[in-house]
Amino acid sequence: MRLHLLFAFPVALAAQQLDSVPKHLTPEQLDARLRYQQGSVVLGRSLATLQIPSGYRYLDPHQTDEVIQAWGNPPDPKTLGMIVPSAASPLAAEGWAVIITYDENGYVKDTDAATMNYDSLLNQMRQQVEADNKEREEQGYHTFSLVGWAEPPHYDGASHKLYWAKELAFAGEHQHTLNYNIRILGRGGVLVLNAVATMAQIDEVRNATPAVLAMVDFNPGHRYGDFIPGKDKVAEYGVAALIVGGIAAKAGLFKILLAALIAAKKLVIIGIAAIGAFFRKLFKKKPPQTAAPA
Repeated sequence: MRLHLLFAFPVALAAQQLDSVPKHLTPEQLDARLRYQQGSVVLGRSLATLQIPSGYRYLDPHQTDEVIQAWGNPPDPKTLGMIVPSAASPLAAEGWAVIITYDENGYVKDTDAATMNYDSLLNQMRQQVEADNKEREEQGYHTFSLVGWAEPPHYDGASHKLYWAKELAFAGEHQHTLNYNIRILGRGGVLVLNAVATMAQIDEVRNATPAVLAMVDFNPGHRYGDFIPGKDKVAEYGVAALIVGGIAAKAGLFKILLAALIAAKKLVIIGIAAIGAFFRKLFKKKPPQTAAPA
């Protein structure tokens, strides 16, 4: 369940969708149904293009949804696909993936990127996690704590690409969870790439980050530099909000940003409800069932 990339032709023209996955199939049988792709892949309606190098593979949105459900989680019809390393299946315990989505909330101004205090942001996030834990516990979900930065935020003002990573500790679990995030700013929104991995895989994910960053770019007309002042929509939040996990939105607006993590058989979907605040919904990750004995 880890990394996803794009292939040689538009996602809209991808091969036929998979049938509903029978629950009795083994992970190996499920994996055999997946059609991995490589090469140049167009995301959405010519929104962006992925160039998948050797060592990585891509699954289209429908197949990504099949994998997410095979992990034992609710479907997510809004993904743009998944990037997976060629060395392991996303259905294997050692697998990892990057799930791709698009947040179309407008042009994100990056003027705050150079002056952000990342230690202060970390403290804000820790306080919010602690405040939210009581509600999570009451709803029967696992609580967790934010240990710290697994990778401090990095923003490239030339390419308008941002990445950072958080280390999370779940109650009752010895192995910590890795929340690795990549954001690519565009004219009308942000491409969201979230790694699904464990802290034990941080070196692997960290080493793959430059390759993942180089794989994807907005197409002409959708790039950050294509923004037209006075005409295009401007997001009501900046780079700091992308990192903290909050969205400065109008009253009543509820927007979910997908941030999937897998560790100790859990998938965490991180949702954001208001500026500076984030609400977590935790879903158990169940391995695909093996065939029932005769």
